Amino acid sequence: MKTCKALFAALVLLACTADAQKRPSNLQYVDPSIGSVGLILEPTRPTIHLPNQMIRVAPNRKDALDDQISHFPLCIASHRIVSLFNLMPVSGPNMKTLWNEREVYNHEILTPYYYKSELGDAGNLLEFSPSVKSGFFKIAFKGNNNNYVRIGLSNAGGNLSIDSKRSISGTEELNGMKAYLYAETDGDIAQAAANGKTLMISTPKNIGFKYAISYISIEQAKQNLQRDILAWDFAAVKSTAYRAWDKVMSQIQVDGGTLAQKRVFYTSLYRCYERMVDINEGGKYYSNYDHQIHQSTKPFFVDNWIWDTYIALGPLHMILDPDKELDKINSYVDMYKQGGWMPSFALIFGDWPAMTGNHAATWMADAWFKGIRNFDLKTAYQGLRKNSVEATLLPWNNGAPTKLDSFYNAKGYMPGLHYGEPETEPRVEPSWEKRQSVSVTLENSYSDWNIARLANELNFSDHKDLFMKRSKFYQNVYRKDRGFMWAKDKDGKWIDNMDPKAAGREFFTENNAYTYNWVIKHDFRGLFDMMGGTKQAENKLDQLFREDLGTAKFIFWKTQPDASGLVGQFVMGNEPSFHIPYLYNYMGAPWKTQKRIRMLLDTWYTDNLFGIPGDEDGGGMTSFVVFSMMGFFPVTAGVPVYNVGSPVFTKVVIDLPNGKKFTINAPQSTGENKYIQSATLNGAPLNRPWFTHKDLIDGGTINLQMGNRPNRSWGAASNDAPPSDGDQLYNKW
Repeated sequence: MKTCKALFAALVLLACTADAQKRPSNLQYVDPSIGSVGLILEPTRPTIHLPNQMIRVAPNRKDALDDQISHFPLCIASHRIVSLFNLMPVSGPNMKTLWNEREVYNHEILTPYYYKSELGDAGNLLEFSPSVKSGFFKIAFKGNNNNYVRIGLSNAGGNLSIDSKRSISGTEELNGMKAYLYAETDGDIAQAAANGKTLMISTPKNIGFKYAISYISIEQAKQNLQRDILAWDFAAVKSTAYRAWDKVMSQIQVDGGTLAQKRVFYTSLYRCYERMVDINEGGKYYSNYDHQIHQSTKPFFVDNWIWDTYIALGPLHMILDPDKELDKINSYVDMYKQGGWMPSFALIFGDWPAMTGNHAATWMADAWFKGIRNFDLKTAYQGLRKNSVEATLLPWNNGAPTKLDSFYNAKGYMPGLHYGEPETEPRVEPSWEKRQSVSVTLENSYSDWNIARLANELNFSDHKDLFMKRSKFYQNVYRKDRGFMWAKDKDGKWIDNMDPKAAGREFFTENNAYTYNWVIKHDFRGLFDMMGGTKQAENKLDQLFREDLGTAKFIFWKTQPDASGLVGQFVMGNEPSFHIPYLYNYMGAPWKTQKRIRMLLDTWYTDNLFGIPGDEDGGGMTSFVVFSMMGFFPVTAGVPVYNVGSPVFTKVVIDLPNGKKFTINAPQSTGENKYIQSATLNGAPLNRPWFTHKDLIDGGTINLQMGNRPNRSWGAASNDAPPSDGDQLYNKW
């Protein structure tokens, strides 16, 4: 009998192994064109690159509706901000007409690892595949004569030169630093012409062009190319890139759902690997934070928009690749040691102090309390504390504090100006960004709460008390008689003519009061109490999704262009809204979270050109999709628990780096069956709509019974709500 059982178990194992081997790559579902037409603001670019690596390339055009390409950047140095060098194959008898020629494209193939299209009326074939610090273009011209490769600079300063019949080098200046190019061709450059700082080289009918970028020197770029792409073997580069992507796409396996939902899910997961990017070049890297070359065997990551990414992108990678997330945090700590300030948006050329809040604190606290601790917490804390109490909190500023910061420290809120009142602080951008006074207060209240928790870890009790006090500053800008977060002037008086719907960046960041009513992620209990209690808060949340704009959309968007993906006053297309549908879990109505999340995913995240409702921000938005389609979300970064939503798929399996698996089974899940009837965690009843990070990384299994009608009692008791209390430190989680 034992022999039979053993034989049966072996056969099952073989069958499962065979099934796994038969499973097609999840890359088949990735479509980089999804979301490549912006609803209001920026389209999402179909970027070809390796996961979290330096070379990123995308055809340069207005969006996917533009039928012409102007060029291909050789490297997107910073997401949506800076590109380096550029290349374009062109053909024609009159070279004078080709210097600025844009080419139509046809039969385009877009994948994360490979690009192909036919360019121009001639139909010249261009292919591209990326490596780590290098890239490989393969060009086949249709005609035999008058064929050129146009190579140019993407920024004002620099130069290009032909070093031999088969090599080109260049230097480009960007934002106070330099980038370097070394390139080779597999055929002789017959002749060349220059127009300003653009080269036009005449080439054979078929030409290979491989290149590398460096931030150290041309010689280093040459070494990068020799390390990445030594042979003229395009297929090998493409195959290596495919395997790199197949590996990360295979880490999450889903069953069930529709083909469209799988396309949305895996395309979103691909987007989550666009940044940060490692710029270590074979054991050394250049940092523009101190203008030095550093010897290091560790990655040095740049290009992060922390206001966007701390919410879901960082937490996602803390699950999928905590070691890499640790390297990113260590890069931030190094930047602080090099430049004297903890970065906000840590770009290739230095800190870009965009947006509001000190969210490096939230990101690092989130990692620390999830057990990712191999970084210098004391040094990190020094930088975070310095940013909070010794630097300006004004949006789009960094460095020394202003008189407005002194006011904030003393009074506990950033003062707003009355409409028409002249700006008194020269460092405030006066025409568009302005003070964002209410948002500054709210977002720093949250980040200061996380600083308090890190101070507690270091036994800095006086610092902990200071920052816990500052974490309550949000209470100073809640106007109970109006039921909104509200602007207050320097004399402590409410700015009475503020319209919660129409208030722009004089008071709020990219959204209005309806969104910022809910951003206090560290103290929902305190927030609900100010709103009159949990039931009143629930009614207010219901109304958020129902509230009229109060004006025509085109008028509303003149003030709030980032407020896309509207459902009432709820904004699906901007990051501060992502956690809001999950707040019903804190109100005794998890079924409403389940209903809202499914509606929002079905409505705003589709598998077509319009399938992303706002600026994607290099994984800032699509990480929300990955989490929410799996069925859970990290509402409060810094508290290592996850809120349960409504899984789109019947089964989700995450292969964890520790060798374990986290599984969510929801076999009845369909478009109709979106409501949780009951749940178990590792076989034990799960009656609350949340679980811990430890539950996940220990390799837990959640089983969900789904149905087409809500179970209004599941997770609805007051003690079922996820933890949220600004007076607690939550170190036990």
